[in-house]
Amino acid sequence: RYLFKEFSSTSSTTAVGTVTSRVTRNGNAIMEKNLLNHEDLAGDRGMIDDIFDETYQEKEGPKPPLRYVWRNIILMSLLHLGALFALTLIPSAKIQTLAWALLYFLVSALGITAGSHRLWSHRSYKATLPLRIFLTIANSMAFQNDIYEWVRDHRVHHKFSETDADPHNAMRGFFFSHIGWLLVRKHPDVIEKGQKLDLSDIKADKVVMFQRRYYKPSVVLLCFTLPAVVPWYFWDESIVISFFIPAILRYTIGLNATWLVNSAAHMFGNRPYDQNINPRENPLVSLGALGEGFHNYHHTFPYDYSTSEFGWRFNLTTAFIDLMCLLGLASDRKKVSKEVILARKMRTGDGSHKSG
Repeated sequence: RYLFKEFSSTSSTTAVGTVTSRVTRNGNAIMEKNLLNHEDLAGDRGMIDDIFDETYQEKEGPKPPLRYVWRNIILMSLLHLGALFALTLIPSAKIQTLAWALLYFLVSALGITAGSHRLWSHRSYKATLPLRIFLTIANSMAFQNDIYEWVRDHRVHHKFSETDADPHNAMRGFFFSHIGWLLVRKHPDVIEKGQKLDLSDIKADKVVMFQRRYYKPSVVLLCFTLPAVVPWYFWDESIVISFFIPAILRYTIGLNATWLVNSAAHMFGNRPYDQNINPRENPLVSLGALGEGFHNYHHTFPYDYSTSEFGWRFNLTTAFIDLMCLLGLASDRKKVSKEVILARKMRTGDGSHKSG
């Protein structure tokens, strides 16, 4: 038995864990790894439901047949056709409209990256009430399911990564992990495991539950109406351009930026931290998804608020969280120590860190 520090908080919180050797199953891969006990790994976050469950076994026999969700197929097809049409309108748009669309993209993306992902799914830092309200508004601007449902699916994704219980299992191919998982009914294991998660922390957050109660009207207002009305009202932009660029095109790009984390960042890139899992380091995905593409690191250390060891590099979300801490709106950022990162690279990485 050995003792060492697995992660630390920038506000002086530390955790010490016992390293144990065990056999881990991840999809078709079986590997022996040195891991901290789950209880130690969770530290003072008070949760373990985003840590891979090594005991899960996929059911034997044929897979359940695909059941298409035609409503989603039609709506997603129309959305992407609308986005293609919006591209043709860009040369006719006013510079203020394009700047507004970019600003709206950045704020709505933070509702996913800093909000439903790093704050609520992984509890990697703490946020005050004003910041939680802001991130909830930004989350509705992004329209990627309400925070409660997003957190449930994401914790299941981490706990059962690349198995039948993973909502967007990358073992089923790029298209499925990117958008296909939204076009078919969930695998029964996804539903079963999602129902067994401990989501008491999310249910206890009144801001999250308020959003869940009024999610549909909040999306109509914040994802589609507000971004379209502002350019039309304030600088007399064409209503067609106002709707298709800041609303439709911005929304479609935001969706695909997030989906690339599930698809491309699980298939393309190196694995300097753990070569035994699928998630990869993909700087291009990080650039589009505000820092979420350092995915091999994130699945190795899901409790790190930065999802990367490189701070602000290709990681606007980390810069935003740091700014919120500076302003007193956030605190208790969890961060893995450099010693532990290096040790993990040497133990389970693919060696790519040696080439920089």
